[in-house]
Amino acid sequence: MPRAVAPLPFQLPAAMEAVRILNAIKIKPRRTIRVALWTGEEQDYFGSLGYVMKHFGNPENDDRRPEHATLAAYFNLDNGSGKIRGINLQGNEAARGIFEKWLEPFAYLGATTVTTLNSGGTDHMPFNAVGLPGFQFIQDPLNYESRTHHSSLDVYEEVLPEDLEQASVIMASFVYQAAMRDEMLPRPHVPANR
Repeated sequence: MPRAVAPLPFQLPAAMEAVRILNAIKIKPRRTIRVALWTGEEQDYFGSLGYVMKHFGNPENDDRRPEHATLAAYFNLDNGSGKIRGINLQGNEAARGIFEKWLEPFAYLGATTVTTLNSGGTDHMPFNAVGLPGFQFIQDPLNYESRTHHSSLDVYEEVLPEDLEQASVIMASFVYQAAMRDEMLPRPHVPANR
């Protein structure tokens, strides 16, 4: 049956497994770790933009809420099943060295790319629009655009277990690193004339 909103057969279990991993190793994060599941991305980021406006500020002006100063990073996984191959810096070049170090342990899993590209079109965009560090993971495309994206084939049966395991481990590591850093991750530049 076709769905009106983007289903989450890969993203939800990957995020939940990342949290399970962190709980299993009994970390005590210095910062709160949240898992967010958005709706309405295709309707101009309805869910994520609403969250950003409620908690962090308005992308249309310089109005910022107190929570803005406390968000270390937002990591987004939103391209169906497919192993993580790296991360888009979304133009935030200051994070390059940090992410290159964080990816080093996962080179044997094929995750090595750190690119300054801005992937656009997904829920990290509202975070970046208010000057918060939001990043999109790079994934193997598999048949996402050609077959499953926004279709009735975007189901759990299309998820590759090995991809899910790999993505969960990398997500857990990135979230852990962000939660435990002494400093916040570098903030992106927001143009004065939005």
